[in-house]
Amino acid sequence: MCCLPNPYTVKQTASTTLNIIKEILRMKACDQCNTTSHGEDRVFITNDFKNASLWYRLTAVSLIYLPIFTWPFVLASAWITYLHLRMLGAKNIRPLSSFLPDPKSHRYDMKTQITMQPKSMLNPVRAKTFWVANCTWYCPYSVGLFEWHSYLVKVVENWWCPFQHERKNTHYQSGAINQSFWHIYPEAAVKLHPEDYENPIWNSEFKGKDQAETNTLNKE
Repeated sequence: MCCLPNPYTVKQTASTTLNIIKEILRMKACDQCNTTSHGEDRVFITNDFKNASLWYRLTAVSLIYLPIFTWPFVLASAWITYLHLRMLGAKNIRPLSSFLPDPKSHRYDMKTQITMQPKSMLNPVRAKTFWVANCTWYCPYSVGLFEWHSYLVKVVENWWCPFQHERKNTHYQSGAINQSFWHIYPEAAVKLHPEDYENPIWNSEFKGKDQAETNTLNKE
């Protein structure tokens, strides 16, 4: 019985988890977030982590490994999207490997990996294999896979939908193409808004265009 969690702690953990779920459901992306920014939009995590109970932390840590079960579906979706683009004639598509770090670029390997020294001998943070498995393989490969999938669907949207919205000029440049579906048909191209027709993200004829000009709609 000494090893069982306190019922009050379990109830408190469940209540906190429910509140977090409610926050996620109410969450709305910030209007000015930029993936390259490191300002006030950064995530704050350390204070609440230190105040969390052991059982709450263990529950949270276990959750991070559940997304691995989505890998087959994400990979299948990415390959289907890749096949879609290739069948349409797309070339120079970035492969998954271009989103993965060079193994030689990692700070540590199995010999040099640093570890922590907590009191418990059973704590996995003591082991080099724990850090190498997570920080050299699991995390970078997760990021790479999801970034590759995101890149492919951006290419698809740029091809089929060369129409401006608030995120196009700030988040879709990585999926730039030479011309969109609309641009290859003169009778369709003339119907495009001038800013959409000249957007260098999906019309390479204007790739030298001043970026400030292409951001006009974002500033309105």
